Amino acid sequence: MFDKAFKRVNTFVDFRTDLVEGNSKRAREELEQERTKKQKADDHKETAELQSLIEVILDEEEIAIDVVPLATKPPTIVDWKIHKEGKRSYYQIVRADGKSQMYKVFSQMLKSISREDLEDLYKLVKAKYKSTRQVEELDLFLWGDLKTMFEPHVEDQVWKNQQDYKVLDWNLYESCGVHSFRMKHVYIHMLVEKRYPLMPSTITDMLNKKLQIDYESEMAYQLLKLLTK
Repeated sequence: MFDKAFKRVNTFVDFRTDLVEGNSKRAREELEQERTKKQKADDHKETAELQSLIEVILDEEEIAIDVVPLATKPPTIVDWKIHKEGKRSYYQIVRADGKSQMYKVFSQMLKSISREDLEDLYKLVKAKYKSTRQVEELDLFLWGDLKTMFEPHVEDQVWKNQQDYKVLDWNLYESCGVHSFRMKHVYIHMLVEKRYPLMPSTITDMLNKKLQIDYESEMAYQLLKLLTK
């Protein structure tokens, strides 16, 4: 009996210890819950602020001739040409299977090609531009758009003349990860993850015009976060 009693004494734990530990655990849980609630509130506020800079525009126009659905990855782009029909000229994109697509303007092309397509086209146009003399106006436009996108330089006229124009609209092309804004007679196309020599006034104009998208996406939010830092 003595041994049993002695063992109970030696193994005794004060109930107040359990009480203190219980209160401490509850306090930690409540603090963690408060932090989670605050984070959710902050995230909701940030999302609401970013949503105010977005405008969803449903474009029902046909954006290209013989468009290949993006769900099926098309063959690699192997060439490009300027195709003429009467007084109209089109960009003709030729793929490895011999099929081609035609676009009136570069922005229409951006709506249906992938980033991989865009990079392949850039390499092709760059190689051709450096080895031959361009005679077609669309050639120069295409090379200028791609060079501005992939090889931005602060001394380029397109960046130096920003103060002379106002942003008229701003669009995101989700399929290839490009966003573009239009000023008077000028389009500037940019990769969403790349920083460009944009003036603060230009960024303000872009945000005031709102980013026009076909649907809300994480890419749109990441782009807005990059520009509003």
